[in-house]
Amino acid sequence: MADSKHEPASAATDPSLHQKDSITGASPKAIIKNVDMSEEMQQESVDIASAALEKYNIEKDIAAQIKKEFDRRHGPTWHVVVGKNFGSYVTHETKHFIYFYIGPLAILVWKS
Repeated sequence: MADSKHEPASAATDPSLHQKDSITGASPKAIIKNVDMSEEMQQESVDIASAALEKYNIEKDIAAQIKKEFDRRHGPTWHVVVGKNFGSYVTHETKHFIYFYIGPLAILVWKS
């Protein structure tokens, strides 16, 4: 297992970043801040998170959906934090960690 120390997630306050672009219809691009995960699983993480963001508006519901999907696809025990401002210090299995933003929301996913 590896320890990961992360800076508090502070995001832009512009609520329009959480919505699709009104001209192109595109969702905000994911910005990966820290990762210990295969390229394939990184893309899967972003896809799962994007789908959860389209389905839910409440951060705890978004996190619950992401965790449920990771547990289903990759077995337990996944942990997920979604929010605009938080601090974290987690221990994770090697190759099972990602921290990224989609719009103003920071998303932290790891397995322990």
